Formats: sequence, C-alpha cells, structure tokens
Amino acid sequence: MSAPTIAIDRRPLPGGFLDDLSALFGERVHTGEAMRLQHGQSETHFAPALPDAVVFVRSTEEVVALVKLCAAAEVPVVPFGAGTSIEGNALPIAGGVSVDLSEMNAILTVNQEDLDCTVQAGVRREQLNEHLRDMGLFFPIDPGANATIGGMASTRASGTNAVRYGTMREAILSLRVVTPDGRDIRTSRRARKSAAGYDLTRLYVGSEGTLGIITEITLRLHGIPEAISAAVCPFETLGGAVDTVVQAIQLGIPLARVEILDAMQMMAVNRWSKLDYPELTTLFFEFHGTPDHVAEQVRLVGELAAANGGGDFQWSNRPEERSKLWKARHEAYYAAVNLRTGAVGWATDVCVPISRLAECIAETRRDLDGSDIPATILGHVGDGNFHVVFSIDPHAPQEMEEVEAINRRLVARALAMDGTCTGEHGIGLGKQAALVDELGDAVDMMRMIKRALDPKDLFNPGKIFAL
Repeated sequence: MSAPTIAIDRRPLPGGFLDDLSALFGERVHTGEAMRLQHGQSETHFAPALPDAVVFVRSTEEVVALVKLCAAAEVPVVPFGAGTSIEGNALPIAGGVSVDLSEMNAILTVNQEDLDCTVQAGVRREQLNEHLRDMGLFFPIDPGANATIGGMASTRASGTNAVRYGTMREAILSLRVVTPDGRDIRTSRRARKSAAGYDLTRLYVGSEGTLGIITEITLRLHGIPEAISAAVCPFETLGGAVDTVVQAIQLGIPLARVEILDAMQMMAVNRWSKLDYPELTTLFFEFHGTPDHVAEQVRLVGELAAANGGGDFQWSNRPEERSKLWKARHEAYYAAVNLRTGAVGWATDVCVPISRLAECIAETRRDLDGSDIPATILGHVGDGNFHVVFSIDPHAPQEMEEVEAINRRLVARALAMDGTCTGEHGIGLGKQAALVDELGDAVDMMRMIKRALDPKDLFNPGKIFAL
C-alpha cells in the first residue's frame, strides 16, 4: 500500500535526448531501474515515481549545461540531494531527469573572522561540522537526517537547534542558483545585511527546486560554545512538559535545544536504541554558553520542570554521551515506524504560536488515542513545531484513509490557532490543499512567480501547487 501522488502527465523523452545527455556526462548518466528507483521513492508513504534518467553533476557549469539541454528539449528537471525529504518533495512525478548533486560536495571557503562559509549543494551537514570543528566553529541547523545543505536550503529545514539558532532562512546569506532558462545567478553578497532590491535569497529558500537549482550556499557560522550540557527529564503529564518549555521561553532562557517525545515515542526509542528511559512524556534539553551561564540555565529550567511535574534530570555532559542521546532523538522516526514489523511510515508536522502549543498537542494526542493505528508525537517545542509519526500496515488501505483524516484535522487545528500546516517538512506533494487553506489567494501569487520564472513548468513540476 502506498498513497497516490498528484496526477500529472509524464512527458516522454524526445528522440536523441539520452544520446545528447550521454555526450555531456558520459557514464554519469544512469537509466537502470535500480538507480532510477533510488531517486524515485520517498522516505515515507508516497508511491514511487521514477525519473527517465539520473545524472550526477559536479559543478555549477555542468548544471547550466544540463538545464539548457533539458529546456531546449522541454524535459523536466528534479534536483536530488540525499533523498531524506518527508513530503515527496523530490519525487519526479512527471519523469524527466533527476539531477543528483551529491558529488558537488566541496567546502569552497571558510571565513573564520566573518563567521561564514560557502559550500557546494551536495555537502552534508555532518561533513561540514567535521571540517569546522578544529576552527572552533559549527553550523547549527540540525534536521536530524544527515541531509545535504542544498536540500536543507530547498526545503527551508530547521531542526533541534532552531529555538536558539533559527532555521535555514536565518542561516543563509547568499545562494548561487541555476534558473530554468539556464542562467547562473547569485542572489546576494556576503554582507550581513542588504537593502539592495528584492530579497531573492529568501525567494529560493524553501522553493523545493521549483524555481531554480541551488548549487552553492553561503552560510552563517557560530563559535562552538565553551560549555555544553544535555539532559533528559520525564514528566507526569504531557501538559507539564509543554508548560515547562513555554515558561522557559517566556522567561528568556536561551535554550539551545529542547525536544519533546511523548510516552509512546519514548517506548519506541527504548526499543529501537536499546535504552531504558522512563516511558513517559520526556524533554530532551541542551544548554550552551559559559560554564556559569549554563549552570544558571540548568538551575532555572530545573525549577520550572519540578513545578510542572518533572522528574529527575539525567545528564549527558561528555561528547560521547550527548552523541548517544541525540542519535536516539534523530532516529525517533525509524523507531516510531518500527513499532510494527513491516510498517510504512507517515510523518506530518505543524507549527503554532507557543501560547497555543500545549492545547494543540493535547488535542492531537486525544485524537491519536481514538485510533488503533500506532502514532507518536515528538518535536521542536521551543519554536512551536511538532511532528506526528504514524506506523501504517501496508496491507490495510483503510488505515491510509484514517490517517489522512487525522492529518486533515491536525492541520485544521493548527490553522485555527493561527499556525502553519508545516513547520519544516515543506509542501511537496502532501500538503498542497493545506497550503491553500492557510494562505488563500497568496498561493495564486506564488503561481504567478512560478509561471514567470519557469513558464514551461520544467523544474520539479507538480510540487507545492499544481499550475
């Protein structure tokens, strides 16, 4: 069982196109089924949609050449990073060429004094941080998966550090982009602020490859904190955990990371990661700063937690302990899906103002408890963003229908609280109707931008909205 994708006509490749492609890229053109399937399936429940060919590119100049060839032949182009997107964002539902940027993995410059760097789109976030470590710097955006920086920019990713360091929207200073007509543009310079014309950088961040192919990214960096301390704290109630986070934010405590995992998610994590945490709603914290500053944060959060029914803090201060803790959190999706053997995962997310977060999570948990389908709640509660992960029986089509209904109610609940249908997954295939519910006529303006920049609808067609 898998969900249907958006209906869109596949465009057959014109005669001689593959020969022209091979003349440019040689053995880096792949048409075998295994490679096409690798680039035509999702991490989650969406039906596979195979490209006609996969091309591995190594430079912006090669992307320009590929795009010009595809534009002349009117062949769709879909950029592909690490394939970790959740909403079917990189599925080539109209066929065409999947452009794999994973070999564009060079860290081009690091400007230590300016706290920025420029990387190619295929650089992985873990690779970048390993490179930066000896310079005393780090890149904080951490969506969990070891995603490519280009993919993170395309989906406006965030993750566990967003409560303190922001999202990819705040982290990006400039982009190098190949447009649908084959132009190679830079959206801005390295200056920390600019009032020079339209903010093209923000236009492309989160555009999911529908307006251009991001080939280089200039990023803000941060100094590695002098002291880092992580902790796990179980709570008697889900509401007590959420209230602790909201109160900490309102008091201005600069939490570096704060994640919530409900009782079912903790059960799944214990099974998957071979841990023995209490199977209660739990907060994962991380504190950054000087030793004295971290100690003060810990004291204040500890007092809030105790007042809200929190248990004892379990500390992870050594790097290897923190790595084990956050590895368990990052693998929570796989832990949740594998609550049932052979299950298919469905992941969704919403984001609401933090004053409505406790209410939204509580109502969602009650909705989930009314279903027999295993589902967990987890998320980046410091910025009002949480996820639901369903573990679906692939041989029970009625479960897909039930989950779709629960997801619609979740999105409607978030929008009624002046929230958004997705905090970080993007729209892709799965939330196109929700986008219209959220922004109404503004979606028509998005369509106008898409038509202006990509009039033949060749760049990742069928994503975000249908033209």
